Amino acid sequence: MALDINALADINGFIGACIEDSEPGLLLGSIGGGDAFALAAAAAGNTEVVRAKLAAMATLNLDDSIEDILITLGKQFHLIRPMEATPTVFLYVALDKKAANLGMARIQVKNVEKTLTI
Repeated sequence: MALDINALADINGFIGACIEDSEPGLLLGSIGGGDAFALAAAAAGNTEVVRAKLAAMATLNLDDSIEDILITLGKQFHLIRPMEATPTVFLYVALDKKAANLGMARIQVKNVEKTLTI
């Protein structure tokens, strides 16, 4: 396994990031966050988001995959990107909305995903 997500910290507006396996609800790695942002709690909560979206897609018989899920808050962007090869494993990145460029952030997260192996 290669799970180095340190390059996510290079994204403008970076607050914190992690990689999570939503099947067992297992945090595989994290960076940033600190006392002001509990990444383990965020990962657990976003596991439910990913599970719900995958279940909804199955219910609707959608033959498709999730590229990313964007949650826009007043001051932050939360970007969730299930891994293409293993959709139950996802990257989660929290960004400061004022400093982040969402388009560039999506590209950077996708590029980091390409370096990971499970």
